[in-house]
Amino acid sequence: MSVQEYLDKHMLSRKIEDAVNAAVRAKTPDPVLFISNHMRKSVPSVITKVKARQILDSRGIPTVEVDLHTNKGVFRASAPSGVSSGMYEAIELRDGDKGMYLGNGVSRAVKNINEKISEALIGMDPTLQVQIDQAMIDLDKTEKKGELGANAILAVSMAACKAGAAEKEVPLYKHIADLAGKTNYHIPVPAFTLISGGKHAGNILAIQEIMILPVGARKFEEALQIGSETYQHLKAVITEKYGSHGCNVGEDGGFAPNISSLKEGLDFVKEAIARTGYNEKIKIAIGVGATEFCIGTKYDLDYKSPNKSGQNFKSGEDMIDMYKELCEAYPIVSIEDPFDKEDWEHSKYFSSLGICQVVGDDLLTSNAKRIERAVQEAACNALLLKINQVGTVTEAIEVTKLAKDANWGVVISQRSGESEDSFLADLAVGLATGQIKAGAPCRGERLAKYNQLLRIEEELGDKSIYAGDDWRHC
Repeated sequence: MSVQEYLDKHMLSRKIEDAVNAAVRAKTPDPVLFISNHMRKSVPSVITKVKARQILDSRGIPTVEVDLHTNKGVFRASAPSGVSSGMYEAIELRDGDKGMYLGNGVSRAVKNINEKISEALIGMDPTLQVQIDQAMIDLDKTEKKGELGANAILAVSMAACKAGAAEKEVPLYKHIADLAGKTNYHIPVPAFTLISGGKHAGNILAIQEIMILPVGARKFEEALQIGSETYQHLKAVITEKYGSHGCNVGEDGGFAPNISSLKEGLDFVKEAIARTGYNEKIKIAIGVGATEFCIGTKYDLDYKSPNKSGQNFKSGEDMIDMYKELCEAYPIVSIEDPFDKEDWEHSKYFSSLGICQVVGDDLLTSNAKRIERAVQEAACNALLLKINQVGTVTEAIEVTKLAKDANWGVVISQRSGESEDSFLADLAVGLATGQIKAGAPCRGERLAKYNQLLRIEEELGDKSIYAGDDWRHC
């Protein structure tokens, strides 16, 4: 084939002429670069390759990372993972070979991406998120994504979302907002983990975490400063009582002193807040994770203390009384999973009291059917959204809409196994959730999310709206 025949076949002469004319009109000082960029933009982007690998998350446990290629570049994402999984959430695919990473390897999920998902997605437009996600769901053919693995599907979904934003030449949060039909960009109030317990730490504290919400800050930049300063003051408070060894941290960066009770932890946090001088700007939240210490219909607050376990059983009514007392004594505005995942009755009654935000985590597992039931029964009034529990960006958008249509709060949440991927920050802004829970204001995988929110706020400038007092209903 001659050069002229090749040019004619691909209609290159016309395209090149258009690019040159555009460069002339623009009076560009670098016509070669201008023409190159113009030609690149004139070709619709498609997915050309999907390559996955096994990496380690923040716990040193394998997870899935994906590089999704288009003719605009390479877009990388990795799937988060939790310390435990519920029976109602999408299924992570693990190898189960005890000789490799104690059975936690994800080579099967990686293989599914490289051999099956890649073939199904090549040639697709990365801006068509719904079609991409549906193609993977159809390929899997199971209700909980157990064939290909929710960790495989999610990593690809996130990478495709980044590629879609690049194709549209907009920030990731803007692309997500477009997908969700949002027009305002709210920077969420961060729920900083200060004290860790439960399965996230090696102390005897039964509940999972004590957090602070800087709702009184004017901007996210100020909220991050408040969180960091309070964290450092808490370190000093703990050191004064337990010494430096009391400042070891849990999986999400919260301090894990061997405190004797929830009240002692709250007193520590209250003292740290007082030392900052931000009393009027900070509220407190607690993540209980009651499913972990529910035995039958009773709650064992000493389950992590072998010598005491069984001596501090509380009924659902006792737990409600305890929460009432705590909310009166401390500025607690949000309680996550105050009861077992199947204890609908006590959750409904406690929510009806209107004392605070009642967040469903294990109760809901980000599952649309569970959310619909909870809305109908008024079993809680906020959703803790963990994207690996649903498995795709599209489904995360859908369950967020379910919650917001019910006038619920929505908390975008980290997992105990995180990576340096900052996707959650853009997701929180794009979906205007008003709340994000990304761990303590320390550790790189946690700060990746908070630092990205700083960048987004700076980029938005005057268009940026910090959720602040509207943290529940953006």
